[in-house]
Amino acid sequence: MAFTDPRFRIPRRPVIGKLSEWVKMFDPPTTSPPTPERLEPTNPVPEVMLAAGFQDKVSRPHTTQADLLIGLDVTTFDGRKLRTFTIGDPDNPSLKNGVFPASTIRMPRGVIFHGETHGKGPPPHTIHWHGLEPTPMNDGVGHCSMEIGNYIYQFQPNHIGTYFYHCHRNTVQHFEFGLYGMLIVEAPDAYFASLNPDGALNGVPIGAGSDGRKRASANTLDFPQFAGFNSNPLTSGDPHAFTVPYDVEAIWVIGALDSTWHFFARDARDFFPKHGNEPGIDDFFPHGFFNDYNPDYFFVTGVNAPARNGTVAIPWGLTIPPALNTGVSGTQISINAQRGQTILLRYLNAQYGGSIVTFPVDTVLIAWDGRALGVPPFGSYSRAFLVPAGQPIKSSTARRFDVLIMSTDPVDSVASVQVLQQRGGTDVMITMEIPVVIS
Repeated sequence: MAFTDPRFRIPRRPVIGKLSEWVKMFDPPTTSPPTPERLEPTNPVPEVMLAAGFQDKVSRPHTTQADLLIGLDVTTFDGRKLRTFTIGDPDNPSLKNGVFPASTIRMPRGVIFHGETHGKGPPPHTIHWHGLEPTPMNDGVGHCSMEIGNYIYQFQPNHIGTYFYHCHRNTVQHFEFGLYGMLIVEAPDAYFASLNPDGALNGVPIGAGSDGRKRASANTLDFPQFAGFNSNPLTSGDPHAFTVPYDVEAIWVIGALDSTWHFFARDARDFFPKHGNEPGIDDFFPHGFFNDYNPDYFFVTGVNAPARNGTVAIPWGLTIPPALNTGVSGTQISINAQRGQTILLRYLNAQYGGSIVTFPVDTVLIAWDGRALGVPPFGSYSRAFLVPAGQPIKSSTARRFDVLIMSTDPVDSVASVQVLQQRGGTDVMITMEIPVVIS
């Protein structure tokens, strides 16, 4: 009605001839715009990765490299090969050919982050830094900011927490096809503490602070079982203010692939619209559009669920290689810890259906969507809270949460992750059981 009745039509000025101003409006752009007001980067992570032997070079000082997109065939549990679109890092030998999902990007809070991107597949693409606050030009939202080509994203992360990054140009296809990964903002001295002025590692674990411990942003005043909580004001200059140390980290990235989509769209442009004179009004989709999402393969941080439906077991003893985890060693998928240890689980629902997570032990939910509950400036209207064993945590697409676990009793059980049908119903497509062992 709004498009045919002139009383409700919203006039839009034409964009023809203004490609330099409206880079996002045409497919594809002819050039990538220059990064505006480029600040000098201060992120030490590439140099730490080089010193640790996970990179073979640093192409640009203090700058993370990203190639979009790299075609990668993912082999499913039953031997099928599904083409995905992935993000590679030409400086990292383990990432040059891409990985599904994309590797975890970590950085300390407060650094000037630079991400140099290169368009390797059919353009255009973006990187959207989901949950952060870059300037509009660096936000990577389709039809609102720039596309690549080649471009250097820049921003300064201001809140420790769990975020993620993904292509936001043809979001429905590119996100589902694997152009996403976890993004973690660490304590300000993380990574800096690992590197000597001469560029050599000094024995402090990668990702740990000056006290040798890894920390999450949290307010655990109500939960004294998590020792080491630092209640100093954020204005004190203490890099560990309002953080709690943890002993074991686990990352669950829940992914799902619709094999029909991957059969019909092996090229990144198969479902791109052709824009007319009025974007969003007279766009033309020559091959139709994705409108029926029925995933039939499921993943936890890239690990195949060994069936298409029902209740399936994720293997025990899984860890994430440090080369895919910004140098941090020991991050787990299936949880294996000792009694009395503090476990931090970072969860990302990276598929188009909802999910329900149920833990076999009490957990304390300390952060939602990258923001720590009860930590200033959010302390006046939120707080960390107990989630009793067996009580479900429901999340929708792109949601993240962080929970802490600490048990003085042995546990040999599983957490269940139920993936719900995309249409908003309660139908469970698959239940993945992930080991939780505390011995």
